[in-house]
Order: sequence, then structure tokens, then C-alpha cells
Amino acid sequence: MRIERIRTTPVAVPMVPERIISGAAGTHDRSPFLVVEVETDAGLTGLGEVSCTPIWSGEDSTTASHVIDSYIGPAIAGLDPRAPEAAWPAIDGAIAGHTFTKAALEMALWDIAGKAAGLPVYRLLGGPVMPEIPTKFSVTGAAPDRAAEVASWAVEQGYPAMKVKVGRGGIAADIARVTAVREAIGGDIVLGVDANCGWNRAEAAMAGRHLEALGVSFMEQPVARRDYGGMAAVRRRVGMPVVADESAGTAEDAALLAVNESCDILSVYVGMAGGIAPARRVAAVATSFGLGWTIGSNLELGIALAAHMHIAASTHGFDHRVPADILSPFYYEGDVIAEPLDVRAGVAVAPAGPGLGVRLDRDALARYRGDR
Repeated sequence: MRIERIRTTPVAVPMVPERIISGAAGTHDRSPFLVVEVETDAGLTGLGEVSCTPIWSGEDSTTASHVIDSYIGPAIAGLDPRAPEAAWPAIDGAIAGHTFTKAALEMALWDIAGKAAGLPVYRLLGGPVMPEIPTKFSVTGAAPDRAAEVASWAVEQGYPAMKVKVGRGGIAADIARVTAVREAIGGDIVLGVDANCGWNRAEAAMAGRHLEALGVSFMEQPVARRDYGGMAAVRRRVGMPVVADESAGTAEDAALLAVNESCDILSVYVGMAGGIAPARRVAAVATSFGLGWTIGSNLELGIALAAHMHIAASTHGFDHRVPADILSPFYYEGDVIAEPLDVRAGVAVAPAGPGLGVRLDRDALARYRGDR
């Protein structure tokens, strides 16, 4: 079997207005993503998704399409798509950076490999080790009353855990927002905060004292992504696990976080790592250093979200203190896949069909096409 052709389609699926997310890194109100189809000479097609937001990833659908057409596509043309790891040097070596774009090609090859074998990707990876994946909700960095309203809605849906966006508007505003959410949801709901690099070291330590009194269970990315020393300093001063998110893209990043004692838990992303296998290497590094890991989110659409679910279902070391950010079906008005994923409030189950276990909805793809 050989890779014969790659097709790309830019998409932009709007979010439900009531659940648009704002945080220190900006506002996410739609998905300026790229759907990738890798076609083979055997008639099988693999699906991938570049789930990129430029302010966060430095990539968008235009750059991704160019990189695929000019660099990665020619580098992998003619290769056997059933061997994603064998193809990885060609994908990664075609151009520096652009991990979200590389991830789309790599996950599409896993999709073809699974379809060719008649197995879901998590089976190809040796799973399942976690058939049901615990999930949490993400509360926008809005005014306290609005954040409390969103959090209450999430509890009504059945969510047992959530995080609140902070690092936005100053410490006083952050504490007021988290306080309002805690009062709205009660003391039994697991509650964390996500600063998205929005605090400095002193602010994070100061916030930590207030957050502990509110029963906050974890603090995600309190300071800048490359401030490993700052993460470590905050970790020593707060009484809750520190989660590295923006800091934790690759296996090399994971090793730096570990040796600097910067965190307790790492977020794993298929996009930041460059694919399914690279993301599992991030988790493996975390586990080898005695750290936990969880699944992060760029509010992926269904294709990349399925890839995250296969990683979680097949990989040891998931830290149940911080449930996964597998939540985007609750945020978007629609999707480009034909059948909805099994993502409920508080739990997700990886698709059991061959490959990634998702099919394109061609009508939805045309409806959400982003270059019109």
C-alpha cells in the first residue's frame, strides 16, 4: 500500500455563544482548523486534523496547507501508510516546527493502519488500559456571576470536575471568579484553575494561598511556558499539584520539566507533540520520572479529539487527580464527523471502530468550510 494523494480542507466551526472560552491566551470562539485526507492506492483514506489556533500554536489552516503541499506531502508520497513510526522521520524531517500540522499527517496514517487491520487505534497501541476516560469541564475567564452560571450549567449536565480560567484581569478578579464558582457548585465538585501562563511567580504564589482556602485541587500552567524555575518555585509554595500544559509539548519538554522539578502532572497533546506516537512519548517520559499526565485540549474537532481518546485509552500513567480535557462536543455548534463521539459529562470512551473510528460528514465539511 502506498500514499497516493493528500487533500486538505480549511474549516471554521462556530462555538455555542454561551460557552465561548476566554483566558490569558485570548478568546476561542471558533475552530480555524484544517481537515486532512490521506488517500492510498488501495482505496483507504486516513483522516487527520490540524487543530491549531494561531495565538497559541503559531499555525493556522493557511500555513498548514502550505506546509503539507510543499514539504510534508512530497516527503511521504509513496510510503506505506500502515507504518506511522517508519514514516515519522520523513514527516518530522521535512520542515522544522509545525507540530500541529505534522500531527494531522501522523494521525491520518494511524487511521489507515487501523482500517487496514480492522482494529481501533487503541488496539494497535496495546490497549485498552483505561476503557472509560474521566473528563472535566472548562469555565471561561468571565465576570464572576457569568463564570458561576456556566459552572452551574456544567454541574447540571453531570460534570463532577472542572477548572476555571484565571490569569486574566488581575489576582483580585481571579479570586473573585473562583470564589463565585465554588459557591455555585458546592464543595463536592473537583475544582482546579488554569492560568495559561498569565501569572508571574509572585502572583501565582499569592493566588495559591487563597485558592487552597477554596478547596482548589490543582493549578495549571501558572507562569510562562519556559519558566521552568518559576514553575518549580510555585510548586514548592502551593499546597496543590501543579500541572504543566503550555510547557509540555514534546518528550524533550517533559524531560526538562522533570529534571527541574517544575510540575507534578503534564498535559499531553497530540498537536503539540506532533502526533499520536510522539504524544505517547511525552506520557512515557512523565511516567519514567514518577510524574502523572492528563490530556489537554485545543478544543479539537472530532478527528483530533478521537486521537486524544485513543492515546488516553491505550497509555499507562494517567493521573486521575486531573481529569482529561476531552470536552469540545459541549462547546461547538456542530462537527465535521458523521457520528458523535461518546463524550459525556465526566466520562469519554474511545471509538471502537477501525482506525480512529470516525467518518467525515461531507455536508458538514462543506457547510463549515473556512475559505469561502
